[in-house]
Amino acid sequence: MAAGYLEILRARHAARLLAGTLVGRLPNATAAIALVLFVRAEGGSYSLAGALAAVYGVANAVGQPVLGRLVDLHGQPRVQLPAAVLAALSMAVFALCGTDPLPLAYAAVAGAGLFAPPLEGGLRALWPSVLRREEQVHTAYAMDAVAQEVMFTVGPLLVTVCVSVWSERAALLVLNVVGVLGALSVVLSPPSRAWRSAPREAHWLGPLRSPGLLALLGAFLFVGVALGSITVASVPYADDHGGDAVYGWLMAALGLGALVGGSVYGARRWGGVPERRLRVLVALLALCYLPLMLMPGAVAMVLLTVVAGVFLAPSIACAFVIVDRHAPSGTVTEAFSWLVTTFTVGASVGTGLAGPVVEAGGALWGFAVPGAAGAVSLLVLLATERVLAVPARRAVVAASAENDPNRAVEPRFSSGDRA
Repeated sequence: MAAGYLEILRARHAARLLAGTLVGRLPNATAAIALVLFVRAEGGSYSLAGALAAVYGVANAVGQPVLGRLVDLHGQPRVQLPAAVLAALSMAVFALCGTDPLPLAYAAVAGAGLFAPPLEGGLRALWPSVLRREEQVHTAYAMDAVAQEVMFTVGPLLVTVCVSVWSERAALLVLNVVGVLGALSVVLSPPSRAWRSAPREAHWLGPLRSPGLLALLGAFLFVGVALGSITVASVPYADDHGGDAVYGWLMAALGLGALVGGSVYGARRWGGVPERRLRVLVALLALCYLPLMLMPGAVAMVLLTVVAGVFLAPSIACAFVIVDRHAPSGTVTEAFSWLVTTFTVGASVGTGLAGPVVEAGGALWGFAVPGAAGAVSLLVLLATERVLAVPARRAVVAASAENDPNRAVEPRFSSGDRA
């Protein structure tokens, strides 16, 4: 397993791109907890903290595909670095001015979310030009999914360290400065500077004109719902079985399961078409959510939560491959950004849906939501099987100043222009 990942990291620029992307995404990964801690330190309510975190999340969901399209049109350095600087400046305004006046606070947080650079989609667009073999790119996608789990585990710990050493305000400022440095490391790398999107046909829908991509996004909306609902359903369970410590263990167990699953998945070369493999992975994901409804003791529940997370990272890694297969030529960064946005929106919907369900039926019904959402995701994939079976045609269109300002072709594999 380690040999496959080491082979990827030994490739020229690969380690730098992965590390720079993870560091650059720290402000985004830690925004929710950093905002809540800062607002509470300023004397604000949890309602205000939650509202600001929601504004950040919505703005981020809107900004990712928009910035992704700009990256496809104008290249990575021209978009990623200015966006990172604007996002950091917006969060600095919020950190220095606080929650008063409130309209300025909302505007600053919205700006920070809107301008968060699409480094995640950008990295996936770069892998085919850094790794010359198709199976290496698939392994890199899995490694990317695993690295996300590490980042979302380590990120909150970094926030608490900054708060304990300095203050909540310093945590916001330091993490955003570090994020800019991460983005700078990526955009100054030769692969990022040399990357150009493939010539694209001008179309206002961009990658969303691909039926296969729309089907995938519809399925992953419900995967996001499943993940978001678990975070809420776990709260009343933890209240009855040990409090905050148990809740922390459950969330860590979910990440650990995804980490293990993604590591094993990426270490193997998979045959067959990824669309069929994704249906199997999502079916297993939904199936592993169901035992959570047993709600045993805390130790057993932590183990069940590990199992529940095992197929998440493999499903995401497989989805990356399918996105690249179905995204129309010249829209790959935007297409990856749409997957991020859809998953984020789904998680927010799941959080909002699980709240009333838990209030009405308790933790048992709350844990029924992820299983149901996983089943709906599988049904979407089954219903759109024919659509997903036909990857988008990527005929090279004539480049023009309108649809290919970079006047260059993105490096791709010769087989079907896809990873």
